[in-house]
Amino acid sequence: MMTVASALLDSAAAAAAKAYAPYSHFQVGCALLTARGNLFTGCNVENASYGLTICAERNTIFHAVAEEGPGMKIAQLAVIALGHEFPPCGGCRQVIAEFAGAETPIWFLRDGKPVSMTMAELLPASFRI
Repeated sequence: MMTVASALLDSAAAAAAKAYAPYSHFQVGCALLTARGNLFTGCNVENASYGLTICAERNTIFHAVAEEGPGMKIAQLAVIALGHEFPPCGGCRQVIAEFAGAETPIWFLRDGKPVSMTMAELLPASFRI
């Protein structure tokens, strides 16, 4: 039986395969499930002007907001980097925190196995206004 976490990780891996990463060679994919039950995916898209690059997590979140509107809330999120293992970067953690609760599970791989951390664990002192 496939769990939501494994389905999200599989979707993130499929999205990572579509990444445009000619500079870093880090193909990253993200999948998120919204509170409304919708699934969104995205990948990183790099640019020669590195500041114009977008991470997979932000690409996915922005797509979800474009579809569901400013009230979009993340129920769960997964990120995969093909050939590498790491959680979302610091900038993406702050963007995720904008649309996720403190207890929202964030999935990634560690030692080849799925692990999750809550948003509060990943970014304990997120910026809030």
